[in-house]
Amino acid sequence: MTIQLMSETAIGSTFRAAMRKYPATVTLVTASNDGVDHGMTVTAVTSVSMEPPSLVVCLNNRTLLHEMLLCQPDFAVNILSLDQRALSDAFSGKVEPKDRFKLARWRRHAAGMQTLEGAHANVVCRRMAAIPYGTHTLFIGQVIDATVDVATTPLLYEDARYCMSQPAA
Repeated sequence: MTIQLMSETAIGSTFRAAMRKYPATVTLVTASNDGVDHGMTVTAVTSVSMEPPSLVVCLNNRTLLHEMLLCQPDFAVNILSLDQRALSDAFSGKVEPKDRFKLARWRRHAAGMQTLEGAHANVVCRRMAAIPYGTHTLFIGQVIDATVDVATTPLLYEDARYCMSQPAA
């Protein structure tokens, strides 16, 4: 029996299709550097450890937010609630970076960055590691502050559309 390996093009195409079917929580990752606030929509966020509490954010190396997280250690992961789809779109590039923070109520965290009022959750982190891999860098952040609104539902993204989780029947 002969094993045929997929071409790199086929692997990339199949992997992209698989990831489209992988639901992810929608977040706005925010940071501030030299008095400049910036943020972008990120779905590549997950927990790493409970001891110490930490998470990982994967950012493309060509983004301004990537550069900011390399220059200063603190950032926030604002987990969007179901009614905040317009903010996700705005921070995905549909609104200029200088105008994004005008679209909602924000508060300046003691660590320096903006955190979204009314978010499903806010998790403020201090960068502990930055691991480059391919076109992205994995930023591991230790949690220094967190809030959650248990009355809201988190916004999810799957197959190029917003959605919400439902309990399995």
